[in-house]
Amino acid sequence: MSKYEIVLYWSKDDHAFIAEVPELAGCAADGTTYQEALANVEIVIREWIEIAKKLGRRISEPKGRLKFT
Repeated sequence: MSKYEIVLYWSKDDHAFIAEVPELAGCAADGTTYQEALANVEIVIREWIEIAKKLGRRISEPKGRLKFT
């Protein structure tokens, strides 16, 4: 399980739960249930980090709870 913050919400337009990882640009997944979206985003996080490493890109450390103002 990752330590990155995950924002999970229902999307009427997509008829699915969406899980986004704000600290990893473009990192998101969906699912028909809350649990499925969460499981899918954990896979996508691992893949995102693996690809970023191969490309030599910077990977931010998990900051925990983000503050939105």
